[in-house]
Amino acid sequence: MTDDKDVLRDVWFGRIPTCFTLYQDEITEREAEPYYLLLPRVSYLTLVTDKVKKHFQKVMKQEDISEIWFEYEGIPLKWHYPIGLLFDLLASSSPLPWSITVHFKSFPEKDLLHCPSKDAIEAHFMSCMKEADALKHKSQVINEMQKKDHKQLWMGLQNGLTSFGPSIGNSWNILQKKMDFVISLLEYIRQQLNDLLFRSFFVLWLQMDSCIH
Repeated sequence: MTDDKDVLRDVWFGRIPTCFTLYQDEITEREAEPYYLLLPRVSYLTLVTDKVKKHFQKVMKQEDISEIWFEYEGIPLKWHYPIGLLFDLLASSSPLPWSITVHFKSFPEKDLLHCPSKDAIEAHFMSCMKEADALKHKSQVINEMQKKDHKQLWMGLQNGLTSFGPSIGNSWNILQKKMDFVISLLEYIRQQLNDLLFRSFFVLWLQMDSCIH
């Protein structure tokens, strides 16, 4: 169990050094400098990139700005995939920092879902939580958790996980209390994916086919 907790902690607090650059065809008033950020593996791109958006908007006219989206080597990055999953699927063999291109126009409607607000991200997050628990434990764990526990988990993602640790009553402590549930889900994921992406996943994403579409 100790080893399992160590793995879970590494995933929960894991970061990916990333370099964001503005797409060359975007219209700017001056040169756009790259923006560097440590991305939490257990979160969503549209949830932790507000600073990236503000950085590039400073060199653009308001009329040239629409919904932000990201791509890596020509592949649009789905915001509803966990960041760690995206990295392991597409860039795990590439040198760091991970190089992501930022777009503000020509949204790829056929490839990506729109992300209208953080409320949409939270709804997706909680849907994955509930579905994972329903598939594995018939909703027993979710039903035992209080509403404040759900909110603490959500706040952990929303805040980029930077202020969370085992010394205070927060998301990490909630996970430790539910460790048997978490470990069983990690084992299920490992079986489903033949260990290929095991280190990228967490309790939130039990079955990708159902959680990400």
